[in-house]
Amino acid sequence: LIGFFLHFVLHCFSSTSIHAGQAIDSALSETGLQQAEAAGFYLKDVKFSHVFVSDMLRARQTAERIVQLNRSCLGLQMVCDPLLKEKSFGIAEGGRVEDVKEMARAAGESFPDFTPPEGESQEQVKERVKMFLEKMLQQIGAEHWVTKSQTVDSLSVSPPSSPVEGRADDGVKDIPLHALVVTHGAYMCVAVRYFVKELHCCLPQGCDEVRMFSLSPNTGLCRFTLSVTQEENGFALLGIRCVFIHRGDHVKTKQERQLTSS
Repeated sequence: LIGFFLHFVLHCFSSTSIHAGQAIDSALSETGLQQAEAAGFYLKDVKFSHVFVSDMLRARQTAERIVQLNRSCLGLQMVCDPLLKEKSFGIAEGGRVEDVKEMARAAGESFPDFTPPEGESQEQVKERVKMFLEKMLQQIGAEHWVTKSQTVDSLSVSPPSSPVEGRADDGVKDIPLHALVVTHGAYMCVAVRYFVKELHCCLPQGCDEVRMFSLSPNTGLCRFTLSVTQEENGFALLGIRCVFIHRGDHVKTKQERQLTSS
């Protein structure tokens, strides 16, 4: 078995009141840059082996800041993948988030699951999630597979021995590979639902599906451990477990420090 982390980091929106989606490929605001920096400081000692990021500008800027602050990322190639880009919200892109929520209410649907006209459906986004996950597994498996002649005990994914405490290294013990994945809020909602409903992802202690399926805050951190096996035609996922979901401690800590110093 290979054990590794799939560490999702959600991008910072350039504006909290505008629904950017895919059509508006804007840069991060000053607040977004500060949030990305907070995520970078929080993750600075996590030894990433791979970095995957949406090809949208706001996600790339977030990933770049995290990589700059992480010593283990020196020399790592940041892979930009369009499969990780945000869900398309069709005619609603560029409008106010509240207007989109009102459209969803009028249609009797929840936000951000709602698909406006000309937008991307949940199923279409889920197919992108599945394609990315498969591509990532094959790449990491091919690069880091441990043969049967080698010792694999330390590479297997085991449940945590104690509750998650809010530290950046929660759940990383004895797992050698750590993939940083920087993507977007609505995309992540679809991904988490797929992990839980179809891949039977184990939930963190004390967490329910309402929490799991909620929209993450900007630069919210989600950590998953995956166990992988080799099959005749490549590598396959054996299991997935969520260590923590939508963590925002890093942003809160940075804000508290700013208030203290001002």
